[in-house]
Amino acid sequence: MTAPSPLIALCAGEASGDLLGAHLIEAIRARCPQARFTGIGGARMAKLGFESLYDQEKLAVRGFAEVVKRLPEILKIRKGLTADMLRLRPDVFVGIDAPDFNLAVEGRLKAAGIATVHYVSPSVWAWRRERVNSIVKQANRVLCLFPMEPQLYRDAGGRAEFVGHPMAQTLPLQADRAAARAKMKLDPQTPVFALLPGSRVSEIDYMAPVFFQTAALVLQRLPAARFLLPVATHATRVRLMEILAKDAYKRLPIQLMTTHTDLACTAADAVLVTSGTATLEVALCKRPMVISYKISPLTYAYVKRKIKVPHVGLPNILLGREAVPELLQGKAKPALLADALIKWYESPEAVAALENDFRELHLTLRKDTAALAAQNVLEEAGVAI
Repeated sequence: MTAPSPLIALCAGEASGDLLGAHLIEAIRARCPQARFTGIGGARMAKLGFESLYDQEKLAVRGFAEVVKRLPEILKIRKGLTADMLRLRPDVFVGIDAPDFNLAVEGRLKAAGIATVHYVSPSVWAWRRERVNSIVKQANRVLCLFPMEPQLYRDAGGRAEFVGHPMAQTLPLQADRAAARAKMKLDPQTPVFALLPGSRVSEIDYMAPVFFQTAALVLQRLPAARFLLPVATHATRVRLMEILAKDAYKRLPIQLMTTHTDLACTAADAVLVTSGTATLEVALCKRPMVISYKISPLTYAYVKRKIKVPHVGLPNILLGREAVPELLQGKAKPALLADALIKWYESPEAVAALENDFRELHLTLRKDTAALAAQNVLEEAGVAI
């Protein structure tokens, strides 16, 4: 077994990883109070005594052009972190998400005899499934958020554990729509729709005009309708306000909200959402949705060839069927999206059945994620618990 004060290295490259890392530190400390933590992390992890060797913000880069611009700096940090870990030789290194950065570090460290864990499996079940073979060589163990993931690694000779999805822990099992509406001062009888056009400016540019045109069509058929639009970042708020200032959209009854995505979704009769993690949040809020996505034709043709699953929305993938409509690319048209939203609004029995499906899905994903992750990390570190 390892020393009584194990050194546990973590690398979280962005805000979501910082949150997972903070929960993991707390859960490890509950089992091993003398554990020490270092690596790369953010403010939440730092508050718990984590020593970050590099500025996490320098790794929080999104978008192809921005990555290319910052690549030399990112590669320098990765090289430096690897050297630091080879010098410090932690009892275990945990790469939290950010697979392009972390897996390369994990591979070097594992080859040098340092135990490695990758926390949050890449979407290997959806595309580039061949990555599984390289990941099992880089990580001693993979911690998975979805139940269908571990078997892929086991089939390739690796170790993987399903630890549940943290969002399923934080969101209530029973969504209270009346309370959400009361909190937002929305009349219980008002038709309310949430619009989630994406968390990145590039997604906003593609999806927001389509979503706003859809809202205009819904408003023609439901004149009392109101629309809620949670905003992820300052940059997306600025871009959304620029689009909403255009003559075609400036009179739409759209309320921008600072985050509170779960509140907006819970209050809504139905949600129009861009494909991505947000679709899972909508499902865990037990609301019907219409999933849409639109990218450049060239990118879509490439991605379509690589995708290995029949659906793109996480709720549909996890339920194994098209429980909610997916209107993508050529089908991402305002008229079709408006029809699909109003169909949910006018189909209370279908909504009730979907809520039951989403409740079962919630139960499947609801584990004590941080505690399970901590147990797996400490096992790899050789700590008796």
